[in-house]
Amino acid sequence: MTLAIGAFFLLFVLLFAGLPIAFGLLLIGFGGFALLQGVPAALAMVGQVGFTTVMNEELSVIPLFILMGGFIAASRLSDELFGAANAFVGHLRGGLAMSSVIASAGFASVCGSSFATAATMAKVSLPPMRRFGYADSLASASVAAGATLGIMIPPSVPLLIYGFMTRTDVGKLFIAAVIPGLLGTLLYVGAVLWSVWRHPDSGKPGERTAGRERLRSLRKVWAVAALFLFIIGGIYLGVFTPTEAAGVGAFAGFLFAAARRELGGGRFIEVLLDAARSTCSILILLIGALVFSNFIDIAGVPKALGASVQSIASEPWMVIVLILFVYLVLGCILDSMSMLFLTVPVFYPIVSSLGYDLVWFGILVVTMVEVALITPPVGLNVFVLHQVQPDIATRTIFRGLAPFVTADLVRVSLLVAIPSIALWLPGLMG
Repeated sequence: MTLAIGAFFLLFVLLFAGLPIAFGLLLIGFGGFALLQGVPAALAMVGQVGFTTVMNEELSVIPLFILMGGFIAASRLSDELFGAANAFVGHLRGGLAMSSVIASAGFASVCGSSFATAATMAKVSLPPMRRFGYADSLASASVAAGATLGIMIPPSVPLLIYGFMTRTDVGKLFIAAVIPGLLGTLLYVGAVLWSVWRHPDSGKPGERTAGRERLRSLRKVWAVAALFLFIIGGIYLGVFTPTEAAGVGAFAGFLFAAARRELGGGRFIEVLLDAARSTCSILILLIGALVFSNFIDIAGVPKALGASVQSIASEPWMVIVLILFVYLVLGCILDSMSMLFLTVPVFYPIVSSLGYDLVWFGILVVTMVEVALITPPVGLNVFVLHQVQPDIATRTIFRGLAPFVTADLVRVSLLVAIPSIALWLPGLMG
């Protein structure tokens, strides 16, 4: 256990020194394993982990869903999503901010990336909000927070990774995320209402849209609803596996973007290269995390940590609360993917030993990762937004995010108190 504590300390030192998390996990995992089992065993372990990870058929779902999101982003569907949401709620106080959150949820359902959602929706929804005199804090915060739904509403890359690392059914994870994702959307809308109630001038009402125009706006986004229902419905009914769903989704995304003539001028190659780069980054991270996981497992960390946690917290629910507190603290100093790869190998054996459902815990983990995306000082969605709109200071965005972070903490509390929010739909699956 002393070796493991030293390894964790050294890992944090390397991370704060600027070493990428993937190489930090790989280096510490290999070094620790070599000290316990010898260098030849460590070299064999790293080689086998790398080979089996890259050749694993289950992981082909990651590039396919990333590719689907890339094609959908290229089709510029975000404009129609924002227009449809604005047609229904834009006339309310704070309505444009609510429209941004709702459109982000719609875009997330066919994208799966928080950063892509943030960058895309910033270009679509920030200009009209600023034109109507919205406070920069509310306008930017609604975009940054809404974009976090990109990693909760399926298809979700973090849920895919969590499922692989814990051997949890990805189909059930996707289905379990639907209600928490919708709940998050409603709570974010509530955060906007709270903000404009406290500061009425921060989000002035927009123009009211006629009923006929509302119906016309809905017809423009039928493809999003159809694709989402087809993928999630197919998984739910057992028509196809998540991998098959990803293949169908990627092809449907390609057809949709091609029909809109948005893949010319090298855009098609750009989408493919972006998907390849993202996939390689994720696989390198995953290999590092699995090597590190093998080290902490052979060092007996999960058992020792589980015994220590249970000695501190007498009740199982207190263990969960303690783990969530650790996530809240780590979210302030680590980026979301680093936090996911670093903590899941340590915490999921403890949670499993306490008899908790790993599907439910996966939804909790991804929700806490969402919180990390918008909390200072390492809220990556905030920095993505600042890059798109440099004249809005990061401190302004963080100031506007307080109600949205509170909404996330409310959602986490509800998930802990009422696990059926996440487990009801998976329980109905065959």
